[in-house]
Amino acid sequence: MKFAEWELWYNKILDDFNFNRDDDESSAKLLNRILDEEGCLNLDDLKNDIVDFKNTNKFIIFGAGPSIKEHIEFIKNNYNLDDYILVSADGSTTALLEEHIVPDIVATDLDGNIDDLLAVNCRDSYMVIHAHGNNKKEIERYTSFFDNILGTTQSTPFGHLYNFGGFTDGDRAMFLSLALGAESLTLAGMDFGNIVTKYSRPKNKKLLQDADDIKKKKLVYAEQLTNWIKDNTDVKLVNLCD
Repeated sequence: MKFAEWELWYNKILDDFNFNRDDDESSAKLLNRILDEEGCLNLDDLKNDIVDFKNTNKFIIFGAGPSIKEHIEFIKNNYNLDDYILVSADGSTTALLEEHIVPDIVATDLDGNIDDLLAVNCRDSYMVIHAHGNNKKEIERYTSFFDNILGTTQSTPFGHLYNFGGFTDGDRAMFLSLALGAESLTLAGMDFGNIVTKYSRPKNKKLLQDADDIKKKKLVYAEQLTNWIKDNTDVKLVNLCD
């Protein structure tokens, strides 16, 4: 998705959630400064180190929905993981670790289990860290502890930061995969429902819990953006929830 088209979505999201673009851009400036000081990756690095190395254009995107553990089990039994690039959306990283799977790429705004994000990074997962208005504290606290980072922003891309499109970790992971040349996307744990898991909300004590109104609205956008991919690209998209 080109930024001009994403910006139409973005302006609608700002209005719908009453978000402040200045807050998004302030977080982006902080992330860009840290990456400038610490070093970072660009899109070609991910293509060379992951896509070209694994020699595949097939991606599996892992979300943190209620079906995630069932789908991981199904994938373990029916897929050769070496044939796919594995992209986890933030909290789903924990579910993968529980099944001894390390993703190739993690799309995160740093509100998942930080210990697990650091653990997979130490095991060679590449981190796509996203800046938005509500995670400035996390960016400042945690970013420098990670290696192999590509930065993204919710607003206008600049400096070291990209914007491939997407709103939630899950659909941003899809748009990132498209930018990396994905020809097929298999979605696991992408339920788009009204239930959240402890993987999505690590502070929740229960495995499953009703989503709050904000989360429900975010999942509506995630589904709409997924449908945009179906309608506007040639990628083969399969959602295991269907």
